[in-house]
Amino acid sequence: MLYVLDKQNSVLGNFIKEIRSVEVQNDPLRFRKNIERIAQVMCYEISKTLNYKTESVKTPLGVAPTNVVADKIVVASILRAGLGMVNGMLSLVPSAKVGHIGMYRDEETFEPQEYYCKLPDKIEEKLVLIVDPMLATGGSACDAITRLKDRGCKNIKFMAVIGAPEGVSKVAETHPDVQIFVSTLDRCLNENGYILPGLGDAGDRLFGTK
Repeated sequence: MLYVLDKQNSVLGNFIKEIRSVEVQNDPLRFRKNIERIAQVMCYEISKTLNYKTESVKTPLGVAPTNVVADKIVVASILRAGLGMVNGMLSLVPSAKVGHIGMYRDEETFEPQEYYCKLPDKIEEKLVLIVDPMLATGGSACDAITRLKDRGCKNIKFMAVIGAPEGVSKVAETHPDVQIFVSTLDRCLNENGYILPGLGDAGDRLFGTK
């Protein structure tokens, strides 16, 4: 199932506008902060789909029942650009564990190549939120999901700031059990596999490497 968060107007639109802007992209600090803010908003929206349990808390005047998240959460970042979303996620779910899946895109085939994978123990018992700012061809997303399923994960959600229809379709067809969350859905991919209108290379913008 696909969730496109900017279908409903919110402050999310302000942050998306800034990360697309060529003027703001010249300021890596501001770009990183906006990616972090978007991740916070996305985490809040995703929290509405989680499992909850009721716990009681003692107040100065009595006892209050409160619904709290029951899922044990892992935030799995697809390196390197996914790192930009991790702090935003942890600001809302500070008890979450963090995993890293290292991939790079072959510039000729556009296919993902894995070079690193480090995940928390007993990850098969947890809800895994995969984060990557761009869902373009869907290759890295599908490969990351496959790696997690190979380790026994059954409860996975995928998060991207910007998605392309091609990538969304590939993930949905390959892993129909995985919910996909994007802040906004763009028009298409160009011949080089970049999202249009997109924002360019999110990793380069985050870390000032171009």
